[in-house]
Order: sequence, then C-alpha cells, then structure tokens
Amino acid sequence: MDVMQLLSWACIVFTVGMFSTGLTDLKKMRETKSADNIQFLPFLFTCLNNLGWLYYGLLKKDKTIVFVNVIGALLQILYIIAYLHYTTQRRLVTSQTVAAGTVLACGWFYFTTFLPEGDSQLSQLGLTCSVITVSMYLSPLTDLVQIVRSRDVQRLSFPLSVATFFTSTSWVLYGLQLHDQYIWVPNTPGIFTSLIRLYLFWRFAAVNQSSPAYRSM
Repeated sequence: MDVMQLLSWACIVFTVGMFSTGLTDLKKMRETKSADNIQFLPFLFTCLNNLGWLYYGLLKKDKTIVFVNVIGALLQILYIIAYLHYTTQRRLVTSQTVAAGTVLACGWFYFTTFLPEGDSQLSQLGLTCSVITVSMYLSPLTDLVQIVRSRDVQRLSFPLSVATFFTSTSWVLYGLQLHDQYIWVPNTPGIFTSLIRLYLFWRFAAVNQSSPAYRSM
C-alpha cells in the first residue's frame, strides 16, 4: 500500500467516524422523542458542505472525495429527517431546509450553466467549498470564548474534537500529496481549532469533576 492509498483510507475512516458522531444525537432523539437541546443547523450546513464536495469530487474524478461525501450526505439527511420528525419547531426547521435546498439548486444552476467545463468550473467550485468548510471550522470560536470565561467544557464534544483533529490532519496530508490547495487549505483551520478544544478539555476538566468532562453528541 503506497502513501496515497494509506492517506485515502485514513480520510475515509476518520471522516466517516466524524460524521457518525451524530448517531448519538439520533439515538437521543429516538429515546426521548424530542429534539430539544440538539442543534439543527450543523446537520443542514454539513449536508450542504457534503453535497458541494461530492460535486467537486465528481468533477475531479476523485473516488475518495466522492465516497466520503456520499456517506456524509446520507447520514446528514438521516439526521435532518429525524429532527423534522421529533422537533416542536417543524415550521421553522422546514423553512430552513427549503431555503438551504433553494441555495443548493441556485448554486448547481450557476456552476452548470454559466461556467465552462474544465479548470475554471473546478476552481470556482473548489473555492466555494473551501470557504464553506473554513467557516464551519471557525464557527465554534465564539463558543470557545464563552467556555474560557465560564471554565465549563460540558458544551463541547470530546469525541467530535478528536475525530475532527484526525480528519482535518488526514485531509491536509491528502491535499498536499495531490497538490490541491482547495483540499489542504480549508482543512488546516480544523487542526488548530481541534487542538484548542482539546487544550480546553485538559485545562478545565478538573473544574468540572463533579459532572461529566464532556457532553455526548
């Protein structure tokens, strides 16, 4: 097994593992028959991100990117359906889902109609997916500030932090091997934000000895 095959398998295993952390939320919703205290937008944005990268993988003819994001999109769709079933805010969640679907359809129409096939289409799609991925990795920073102030890490997920670190690292190395900046650049922030979260667990775990050191996803 050469380096590329090893990195490909690492990306698949770690990324699918990261997407699977949502199964804990799914189990919680089924047991409690409620979606209370579970955030919906991360499922929706991750699904959009998966579908964008799936299209990128198809254009690039990269089986690793395609496979990972097919699995990711299917899991996110499962989480979204479950959330719609159990939430008491069905109208709001439905409108958010429809809005996301509209944005996705408009994006697909733009990339397939107004951009010529080839490097230009691939580059603009890669840039768009990169921006979305970076924003997803950086979005928890506001929560991290609050955690530092409160010295309470219960709102963080330790398994997700570990999974994100290994996932980001594997994709950075994979992107570097392919010389694809649209893969390694957007995943670099994921390494740093994961390390920050792991440091916070180490720093403030003792403060929360009377309660669990992390919350489950």
